[in-house]
Amino acid sequence: MDSRRTVLRVLRGETVFPPPIWMMRQAGRYLPEYRATRERAGGFLDLCYNPDFAIEVTLQPIRRFGFDASILFSDILVVPHALGRDLRFEEGRGPVMTPIGADEIGKLDGRPFHERLS
Repeated sequence: MDSRRTVLRVLRGETVFPPPIWMMRQAGRYLPEYRATRERAGGFLDLCYNPDFAIEVTLQPIRRFGFDASILFSDILVVPHALGRDLRFEEGRGPVMTPIGADEIGKLDGRPFHERLS
């Protein structure tokens, strides 16, 4: 049975053997094709927000490892960024975001939230 049919059967609630696999990966640490795509994007957030780059990064593990399916590439930190929080990714350090206090929650900019994430 091909991978597509297997995944679709599982999504319909059917039991298949062997089951399709899913794994979380930190591609940025070792995959050269991911690192090259991130470089072309110009930065991590650009990689997340640009559909063409997100699709490319999503398909890379399928091409490289022959996985059955993939989940669309993104990052949980696009949510606070889309709400107007300052967020940057520093080389060698990772994500940096100014802490937020409880009194600032109501000041988050949620109006264009869905547009920023689409």
